[in-house]
Amino acid sequence: MRLFFDREADILYLTLGKNNKAISKEVGNDVLVRVDPKSKKIVGCTVLNFTARFKKRKRPIYLPITGDFKLKKN
Repeated sequence: MRLFFDREADILYLTLGKNNKAISKEVGNDVLVRVDPKSKKIVGCTVLNFTARFKKRKRPIYLPITGDFKLKKN
């Protein structure tokens, strides 16, 4: 697992495994899950407005990235 924070854009990227092509799907308020288009497995997630989201929080926030995700075939 790798984490990268883009301070200028205020975006946190979490990647599982190698950086491969993926399809992003928004699953919650500014939270995107990246899914491998071939295997349909989750390969990462992106959290927009990361600092703003956690600045005033005193309790943990749980990101909605559990479950199965199915992509529509074109």
